[in-house]
Amino acid sequence: MASNRKIMVLPGDGIGTEIMKANMRVMDWLAKHRSLGFDMQEGFVGGAAYDAHGTPLTDETLADSIASDAVLFGAVGGPAYDDLPFELKPERGLLALRKEMDLFANLRPAIVFPSLVEASTLKPNVVSGLDIMILRELCGGSYFAEPRGIDDLGDGSRKGYDTNAYTTPEIERIGRVGMDLARKRGGKLTSVEKSNVMHSGILWREVMTALHAAEGDGVELGHMYADNCAMQLVRNPKQFDVIVTDNLFGDLLSDCAAMLTGSLGMLPSASLGAPDPETGLPKAMYEPVHGSAPDIAGKGIANPLAQFMSFAMMLRYSFDQGAEADLLEAAVDKALQSNRTGDIMTPGCTETGTEGMTDAVLDAMDRLAR
Repeated sequence: MASNRKIMVLPGDGIGTEIMKANMRVMDWLAKHRSLGFDMQEGFVGGAAYDAHGTPLTDETLADSIASDAVLFGAVGGPAYDDLPFELKPERGLLALRKEMDLFANLRPAIVFPSLVEASTLKPNVVSGLDIMILRELCGGSYFAEPRGIDDLGDGSRKGYDTNAYTTPEIERIGRVGMDLARKRGGKLTSVEKSNVMHSGILWREVMTALHAAEGDGVELGHMYADNCAMQLVRNPKQFDVIVTDNLFGDLLSDCAAMLTGSLGMLPSASLGAPDPETGLPKAMYEPVHGSAPDIAGKGIANPLAQFMSFAMMLRYSFDQGAEADLLEAAVDKALQSNRTGDIMTPGCTETGTEGMTDAVLDAMDRLAR
């Protein structure tokens, strides 16, 4: 690969800086052993950007992110910023990146590595071999739709409200991504909404049904209410292949699915836009699903594996480096056979921290690459 592939690196807050530093060691390994180089630019986002510039995302950082081939993101947030006005909270920087880059398709795989079956809170027979993909619509719904706000009602009380709104084109484009993913996997797509109580859910189901009838060859489509889906994820998760759902339900269900894998620290994600007409590649941002974990920040004990696997998704989806992505994921699995951070610790394994787990992954890459 040419070394002019541009990556915008946004470590963010809390453990984001620690896991991103660990990820740089993986990238250094690929540069040394696979001649796989990137042009990297680092910027501030979230609380770090507010501390430096008084805003969670500057126009310059947004422009640089849009101009890059992909964004590698850490995490944002922390209690130091809890009292900031809504528009200045660290999370607004992340949401602005998603919205302005039009990253409407959020892919969140939930895979149980063989070595982590015992780390899940569910019985081994329920999660062993689990491999599902949750596809979350990321640019619409209740996180962005208007009207929204908090109104003073004049009698000493207030009203807070958000709108969950979707248009036909918004549902169709995420539905197409879902069908494409299903065709490349097990061929089964489950569309999740609340059409029993929400008008946006009624439209979602109608559009998905019509889209499947017109373009769904090779895909089995099913529908499920979001509350039932949450129950089914912990009852019988292997019934699912690809789940496609809206912004709010996707946020909730993917965190639920994370615990099937043993820890929120094990869940990566890719946020993709429409393919570029010239390159065929989408604008994209890759980030671990876990947050900034301020309670353990600076202690050197954060689990870096979701960050590594997010980077593996970047290699696969943005740079067509499937072999290197496979190598990294295999190294993670191999490292987990005897090494664990505290969040996934099980008897018989060696507990280690961020640096130790990174060492184990790099050692596994060395051995697998021979």
